[in-house]
Amino acid sequence: MITEKQMQTQSGKGMWRFFLYSAIGVIMFFIPVTLFESNSILLDHFVTLVRNTFGDGIKYYTLLVIMLGAAYPFFSKEWNRSFTDIIITIFKILGVVVGMMVVFGVGPAFVLREDIGPFLFNSLAVNLSILIPVGGAVLGLLVGYGLLVFIGVIMEPIMRPLFKTPGRSAVDAVASFVGSYSIGLLITNRVYKDGLYSRKEAMIIATGFSTVSATFMIVIGRTLELMDYWNLFFWTTLLVTFLVTAISVRIPPLRTEKDYYYEGRNNAEQEDFEGGRLKYAWYKAKQQSYESDPILKNIITNLKDAFIMTMTVVPTILSIGLLGLMIVEFTDIIYWISFIFYPILYIFPIQDAPLLAEAATVSIIEMFLPSLLVVEAALETRFITAVISVSCIIFFSALVPCILATDIKMKVWKMVIIWLIRAILSLLIVIPFTLLIF
Repeated sequence: MITEKQMQTQSGKGMWRFFLYSAIGVIMFFIPVTLFESNSILLDHFVTLVRNTFGDGIKYYTLLVIMLGAAYPFFSKEWNRSFTDIIITIFKILGVVVGMMVVFGVGPAFVLREDIGPFLFNSLAVNLSILIPVGGAVLGLLVGYGLLVFIGVIMEPIMRPLFKTPGRSAVDAVASFVGSYSIGLLITNRVYKDGLYSRKEAMIIATGFSTVSATFMIVIGRTLELMDYWNLFFWTTLLVTFLVTAISVRIPPLRTEKDYYYEGRNNAEQEDFEGGRLKYAWYKAKQQSYESDPILKNIITNLKDAFIMTMTVVPTILSIGLLGLMIVEFTDIIYWISFIFYPILYIFPIQDAPLLAEAATVSIIEMFLPSLLVVEAALETRFITAVISVSCIIFFSALVPCILATDIKMKVWKMVIIWLIRAILSLLIVIPFTLLIF
């Protein structure tokens, strides 16, 4: 039991770091500002600044990251640790091949098509090769000096009953929604390695809160001509995404996942405390700020982890993304798999049910593909597709490699099952709502 007297004796020395570093972290990760004729968070603007400054030269940096990523499993001797590691290593090598094709403009015409290879390289690989290291470098400002602990104590009564996760996981959710899933996963992985999340909790957060950013939702809204309904689209997507997460944690495979901590390091034990929750939150913030590492050491540690994650993610985005687009373009696999959703869709009197089924199916490959399929569809179909493309969360072109790059070590088949559960629940929730509104 932590008494009020004990809370008062905790030194407040160094709390300027809590206020200063946490404020800088919040501004960098969460506050949208208008720069370069666009509205986004400062980290995203930094990516734009780097790209504008170096122009086409930045693609050679990204290609170097891809090559280092393909070599790293052999350097770390992890390439043959398991069957999954072997497959991922092969995809990384293929990512080097795809990257060189795009950068040097050689290879099959399909790969060099503007909406295939260049899209994967320029829109995903280049952006993430800058965003993840920079985001990782400043991550320590957000999580290392008391803010995460403070929010965790305050949000515990909300997050734990709803999502079976600690209160501090609210930070991950917000980071993904206003920043990017890669930033959210950086936070999740760091907190998991610090022993503040169990593996089950980290899995719930990675697959339940790692949404695309609100900025990318604008891209979807513009593509599907939904900007006249922006507020409806935004809040519906937010509600559906987190409602689906609340349901999915209560059914397998997440419900039955074993609960243990990274290297057996459990630092998340709940303490009993006297007095108000706010006072206890302030006590825990003072405690972490007092015990935290110097800022330079914190930045270097996080930058190292983030760059390793970048090398792991970027090569597989190219190869897995290209494979997915080839499946869509040249096979009927998506058409046949889409029949899974027919029993659900034909419950409702909705137009374009087969098209909507294909859109839901293709969301597992790349979250922007569903929007491209329904550009000319009815308003109801476009609205439903826009929502589920975000609420399904899991897709192979980027998020799956990002999760595999963390220390959570989640099985791919479990991510596929969770995607299917999220797709079905999303459809069951959003379709009747859409029919009621429109």
